[in-house]
Amino acid sequence: MDLTRCISCFQYTPKLISPFRQQTTLKPNFTTISNNHSTISTTRMVAIKARVEGAADAETAVVEKPKLIKRFQVSEGYPAPFGATLRDGGVNFAIYSANAVSATLCLITLSDLQQNRVTEQISLDPLTNKTGDVWHVFLRGDFKDMLYGYIFGGKFSPEKGHYYDSSRILLDPYGKAVISRGEFGALGPEDNCWPQMACMVPTSEDQFDWEGDLPLRYPQRDLIVYEMHVRGFTRHESSRTEFPGTYCGVVEKLDHLKELGVNCIELMPCHEFNELEYYSYNSVLGDYKLNFWGYSTVNYFSPMTRYSSAGIDNCGRDAINEFKHLVKEAHKRGIEVFMDVVFNHTAEGNEKGPALSFRGVDNSVYYMLAPKGEYYNYSGCGNTFNCNHPVVRQFILDCLRYWVTEMHVDGFRFDLASIMTRSSSLWDSVNVYGNPLEGDLITTGTPLRNPPLIDMMSNDPVLRGVKLIAEAWDTGGLYQVGAFPHWGFWSEWNGKYRDIVRQFIKGTDGFSGAFAECLCGSPNLYQEGGRKPWNSVNFVCAHDGFTLADLVTYNNKHNLANGEDNNDGESHNNSWNCGQEGEFASISVKKLRKRQMRNFFLCLMVSQGVPMICMGDEYGHTKGGNNNTYCHDNYINYFRWDKKEDSSSDFFRFCCLMSRFRCECESLGLNDFPTAEKLQWHGHTPGMPDWSDTSRFVAFTLSVQDIDGSHWWIPVSLHHLTFYPLKS
Repeated sequence: MDLTRCISCFQYTPKLISPFRQQTTLKPNFTTISNNHSTISTTRMVAIKARVEGAADAETAVVEKPKLIKRFQVSEGYPAPFGATLRDGGVNFAIYSANAVSATLCLITLSDLQQNRVTEQISLDPLTNKTGDVWHVFLRGDFKDMLYGYIFGGKFSPEKGHYYDSSRILLDPYGKAVISRGEFGALGPEDNCWPQMACMVPTSEDQFDWEGDLPLRYPQRDLIVYEMHVRGFTRHESSRTEFPGTYCGVVEKLDHLKELGVNCIELMPCHEFNELEYYSYNSVLGDYKLNFWGYSTVNYFSPMTRYSSAGIDNCGRDAINEFKHLVKEAHKRGIEVFMDVVFNHTAEGNEKGPALSFRGVDNSVYYMLAPKGEYYNYSGCGNTFNCNHPVVRQFILDCLRYWVTEMHVDGFRFDLASIMTRSSSLWDSVNVYGNPLEGDLITTGTPLRNPPLIDMMSNDPVLRGVKLIAEAWDTGGLYQVGAFPHWGFWSEWNGKYRDIVRQFIKGTDGFSGAFAECLCGSPNLYQEGGRKPWNSVNFVCAHDGFTLADLVTYNNKHNLANGEDNNDGESHNNSWNCGQEGEFASISVKKLRKRQMRNFFLCLMVSQGVPMICMGDEYGHTKGGNNNTYCHDNYINYFRWDKKEDSSSDFFRFCCLMSRFRCECESLGLNDFPTAEKLQWHGHTPGMPDWSDTSRFVAFTLSVQDIDGSHWWIPVSLHHLTFYPLKS
């Protein structure tokens, strides 16, 4: 995730309907509930202590609609599992909230949601519908097209970390599908950017035919990863897909990835988020800014419904099945599916942000807070998820298990993963470890040597064999590349690989030795801790930053299209334009740029570790020098299939050949770091490497006996002069 992605996302207030405005309109015999985004009118209520603070007596509504009393059979329910769960011919609802004094289950039909109405309200009795800190209720009845949410009552005391408001309907953190708007980028009723949301109620019809699908379980050393944005991959008209910009659209283009040699896709955030989060007019391009990347989660169990061709049809069930279809079809083609997950913060932002779910359910539990209720901001996005709190870390583990067991996901990349190593609010070693630690002076946010959450994930039996990849830094200054707590299990996005390879190939003095370490899988970072070369995920480019083509075309960022006066995005890119800034350049400069792109891709493919390709780099996609395209739902971020198919470009063919070469060379996917017995370095003279500061030449031979008894010798030259490989 880009660390300076949007400097204004918490300063902007939409000019349409503010996401923070409250509305109250009282009508005879109606109870009007105002949540933080839209007015909800409750016209019918169940006569089970059903009341809303400040509203007319519930019996008035029941007398008008007596037939609705028997719509649901209500009983005490069970405290586990959390969420809405089918059992015993009905649905059990269970949710954690330690600090709420009252809880109300709101049932909303899909049609009522569109009209901003609540269909039924069921107040929970703290004596019979609460066990410990868990509120629960069991219902039997007709749940067709039914959604749900909760209202929690309690203190509104921000200085103590509580934001309870009985006028707000909240999402269940364990909700399996979130329903609001059905079309990506479309405004809600009355041009509302934040219309009311609700969760799907499960039914017995929730079925999917996996056709015997099983995890591929590739050894990590054999992976070639492709970072992909679901919408951006096929949204451009040149994709010619039936369902552009959707999970189904990706399925239609999976064969492209097979041709490229990819056997793993890493999907940028596909959890439910609101792309209208910082919706505003962009006068530079004449369109509207959206949250295109999706690093601002609303719900962690729900797939992004507006990435589905079905949208909110069937209360989100079709969206769930469409995501499953993508995973199943990828597996059929031998491609694993990873998810980029954002457990470092949520879309609720700072104290000025909306209460959507976690904040209204139990703010002091789910967020890292200072003693006076202020939000810690290690994410750079307004809040920090309280990852090592016992309840929160169990929530995260439950979420990962769900995506593995129910959605068949093969791995996860954790955005700003270093936040997951920080101590939680009100850190208590007795609570976490069972006894006090000598000299325990740990305060909120302190990096932990043995973070409980990382421990749980690393040793969880369900997650055994699932790939876990850390982006080992955060915006609070914690940088753990090579030092992330790993239990011998975790891999890392190797940001140092990116920086060193860029520096060496663009010709910066003093990087030949560091570059050689990168080719060997960065043993300087991972060997001492007992890890392997494949614990390093190597990349030159990712979604944030320059594309590969822009890396050799621009010395400086060109982010004016973002509407922030070029103040956003990283200013230090280690790029080189090869002599002229921008796409319009001389023939000789363009030739040099193509050669540099090949140098970068070649290094990626011959380095020990796991290579990761960024979507579009295989054909030379350009974003015009914009290195922070978080807000553009347009051609800037769309994969250009017409450019990829351009017969005048042979870079895609080169990439395919290099990935095939890597797959065929067992010596390029070693299970351990190469030793002097197998690796020999060379300079201009064989056997005499040049490690001087001015060296621009690194070459090596690597000899590893393959299964058939043959050997490979691999020379690599990154010099402008011709290098002739050694004779075997």
